[in-house]
Amino acid sequence: MISKESKIYIAGHRGMVGSAIWRQLSEKGYTRLIGLKSNELDLRNQAAVAEFFKVNKPEVVIDAAAKVGGILANNTYPYQFLMENMQIQNNLIDAAHNNDVEKFIFLGSSCIYPKLAPQPLKEEYLLTDSLEPTNEWYALAKITGVKACEAIRKQFGKDYVSLMPTNLYGTHDNFDLNTSHVLPAMIRKFHDAKMNGNSPVTVWGSGTPMREFLYVDDMAASVIFALENTLPEHLYNVGTGTDLSIKELAEMIQKIVGHTGNIIWDQEKPDGTPRKLMDVSKMHELGWKHTTNLEEGITRTYQWFLDNISNFKEVKIH
Repeated sequence: MISKESKIYIAGHRGMVGSAIWRQLSEKGYTRLIGLKSNELDLRNQAAVAEFFKVNKPEVVIDAAAKVGGILANNTYPYQFLMENMQIQNNLIDAAHNNDVEKFIFLGSSCIYPKLAPQPLKEEYLLTDSLEPTNEWYALAKITGVKACEAIRKQFGKDYVSLMPTNLYGTHDNFDLNTSHVLPAMIRKFHDAKMNGNSPVTVWGSGTPMREFLYVDDMAASVIFALENTLPEHLYNVGTGTDLSIKELAEMIQKIVGHTGNIIWDQEKPDGTPRKLMDVSKMHELGWKHTTNLEEGITRTYQWFLDNISNFKEVKIH
């Protein structure tokens, strides 16, 4: 049984999702949280991960560690996105299994689903068609993680579950324009343009693709829901169940930031998947639902960006 005294290891505890999970668990009174920085434990190193599990004996593992980035980063570094993500999750899942970790929560991404799958995306659409080429390397790695957890569940009866979030955003996000996702990149672009006399902002693509966004604290709440309950299936979508166009998103962010210049759409640049909306009915039926609306979440995120503008996270890819 999971209790407030259970030893819970959060891999990736300094990232946007991991840090939100850590904050919420601490607030709820969980007292034995374990987190190591990447210079203390390289999750790509199988022997080091195995030794960490043998010594520390966590009872629960939450895998919020991954090499992440947007279209540009995925296209530029396909090998790293495939290999490093597989190394990280394989080492964690295998060490957890070998050390009798009873509960493992694996976090993935909605990009595991086929590019042209019917909307909204249901869990059973996994592996029914081909992936979006601009992020298939990351998606393939995450699919193997989902399948590894399913295999352990099937073969050994352990409570290993995978949560697939929609597009996440929030405090502690990455605002580096070379590696960030669309929402934080827009916050950064509109802010910089506002500071530059409300100069025009160029946004990739046509503005027509539809996207769904979930505030990171809601994602953390879904992880804690999975921690405190035994979920009957191995794979669950986590999102809001509603979406909006990239154009609507840009206009919302522009308004929140207070930028009054023009928006220019660079239609030479790729749009990515036309629509990615999650079917979140399975989580809703179990009793979890998001609580933060998009405007409120972006407002909080922009405030955090302003508070941390001198030292926010810049991701370097080697």
